[in-house]
Amino acid sequence: MDSVHAGPVRVLLLSADFNTARLIDEQLRANWSRVQLLAHAEWDAAAAQALVDHPSCCVLLDVPAGENEAMLELLEYVRLSAPDAPIVLLSPGDDETLALEAVKAGAQDCLVKSELRAPVLRRALTHAIERKRSESDLAHQALHDQLTGLPNRALFLDRLGVALERARRSGTQTAVMFLDFDNFKEINDSHGHTVGDRLLMTLAGRLSALLRPMDTVARFGGDEFTFLFEDLTSEREVVLIADRICQAASMPIDVNGVELTITVSVGIAMVADPSVPPETVIREADAAMYRAKERGRSRFELFDEESRRRAVARIELEAELRQAVERGQLRLQYQPRIALNEITDALWVDAQVHWQHPRRGLLDPEEFMPVADATGSATAISRFALERALHQLAHWRAAKPEIRLSLGISARQLRDASLASVLSAAIRASGVDPGAVCLEIPEGAVGEDPDAVTETLRTLEETGVRLALSDFGSGAAPFSRLRQLPIDALKIHRGFVGALGESDEDASIVGALVELGHALGLGVVADGVETEAQLETLRELGCDGAQGDLIGPPATEEQTHALLVAEVA
Repeated sequence: MDSVHAGPVRVLLLSADFNTARLIDEQLRANWSRVQLLAHAEWDAAAAQALVDHPSCCVLLDVPAGENEAMLELLEYVRLSAPDAPIVLLSPGDDETLALEAVKAGAQDCLVKSELRAPVLRRALTHAIERKRSESDLAHQALHDQLTGLPNRALFLDRLGVALERARRSGTQTAVMFLDFDNFKEINDSHGHTVGDRLLMTLAGRLSALLRPMDTVARFGGDEFTFLFEDLTSEREVVLIADRICQAASMPIDVNGVELTITVSVGIAMVADPSVPPETVIREADAAMYRAKERGRSRFELFDEESRRRAVARIELEAELRQAVERGQLRLQYQPRIALNEITDALWVDAQVHWQHPRRGLLDPEEFMPVADATGSATAISRFALERALHQLAHWRAAKPEIRLSLGISARQLRDASLASVLSAAIRASGVDPGAVCLEIPEGAVGEDPDAVTETLRTLEETGVRLALSDFGSGAAPFSRLRQLPIDALKIHRGFVGALGESDEDASIVGALVELGHALGLGVVADGVETEAQLETLRELGCDGAQGDLIGPPATEEQTHALLVAEVA
């Protein structure tokens, strides 16, 4: 065990008993050549200074009989004064209750003075030191990011809470900065996760070097970093720091001979009210960061009153959204899709979930599903939509068997391990032929984690449903990956369809997307068709299907049912 500790082992003895102090001194010096005993009769200024000078020394607390409460108070004081110091209690008797209380209060061991022998004492001190070191290592791992060594989310929130408390007492200014890399995903996709990890490690060191000793930078998650600044003199001070951070982060970085350049978007939240929860400050800085991205990226933004109002509105929306399913506020609408060739007589309808908000009226999915994805409400919403849509499909197919249903799922929903089992259960409950159902996956989900998404899609394919890739053409998924995906169709992004007719180049792009889909043996559908000219161009380009307001806007279940009944009649 001695080989682990190359330096001297310092022991601070707090004992009012001269005989005990002399006995321990003799035993340690005779049996442990590297021990240095720092003996004190009581907890005084000299003892406190000894802990300051030797914060990792092992503390021996000699407890006089009948002073257990005083001992626990002193033990707590020592633990707070020197968090890295192992503590061993010297008890006047075999008091198991006292020993348990001492260990709960932070001691590593408890010895009975009457049984004290040199080997026992040395072994107890050695084990206490190792035990404390193991505890410290585990605590460090729990509170620090394993890749960069920086504080993690939990430690950052704890430090922010302490900083806010100090700000309440001192009246000084505190600020939080939220940083997100603009093009980290592209680097990961192009060069691999190993290069991405090395990049994060290099940037962590570069960002840390810019800070004052009292500042904190943490890896909040993924490519997100947070900063905590205390004792600021003005808002201008943190703006200057943000400018330096943006410049430093944008400097080229050499990783394994590859020169990489990134940019960052930064949000800053000045703490106006130190009584707010730490999570609120983080949310404000995060909102400012997203505002920086919306305004062009590679910049920083301050959280202002308008941002504050948006953040408050989002918080309210999150709370209301969590209750939307329970309160029966969700509605499904259906948008028809037509075939542009004579190959199939299937009639497709796309199900879309809307929210009948009690104050704001009927909300489109674009207005609340991003919030649902971010807060975890998407799982409950998707299950409602799936079960309701399949039930309705079964009703319609009884009258018109060629009706088929398409339903979109988000990237967040794809990460739900129970998605396939929920889908299978809903299909069995409805009695619908799974071949009449198609799940649409956004192309962006494939770009986030291609291997995991491919595996999930294969699991979904086993249920018998069809699979399609929506928002096709956004560039998130490499074309080489498409042939590996178990999909049946592509839905072209509405942005390309909306540009048809503006130039020959736009038609060429859509034509290339159609040809690519056909070359892969996939059906191709165009989304967002609004004019007859767009529809005619798509037909000329060989597109298989079309959807949009020109074909028919989203309609309620009742309206869609009436349309189907009229067609049957």
